[in-house]
Amino acid sequence: QVQLVESGGGLVQPGGSLRLSCAASGSIFRINRMAWYRQALGKERELVAAITSGGIINYADSVKGRFTISSDNAKNTVYLQMNSLKREDTAVYYCNANIIRVDQYEGRYWGQGTQVTVSS
Repeated sequence: QVQLVESGGGLVQPGGSLRLSCAASGSIFRINRMAWYRQALGKERELVAAITSGGIINYADSVKGRFTISSDNAKNTVYLQMNSLKREDTAVYYCNANIIRVDQYEGRYWGQGTQVTVSS
């Protein structure tokens, strides 16, 4: 009943930029928080950046100053602008959202993931 669809991943050279998008759709009453996580090969999934419906933002220390999270509440969409990409940013990036459905069920939803590869 709720779907998160990511786009924008790909291959980029070190120092380059990518912009990820994640659109939520379905029986949505309200989105309280949207976030991006990533999981590199052999590592645990980690929070990259998050934004609440009130506009509170936080970033992982490793991406501060390079990544920017933003949202378009009217479109139920969150973006992640990634600049000055490093090889260590290579990972599968997942969109996550805390959503209240129209039936008042509150749940945490995940997208399918999009691969970001930083390599020359």
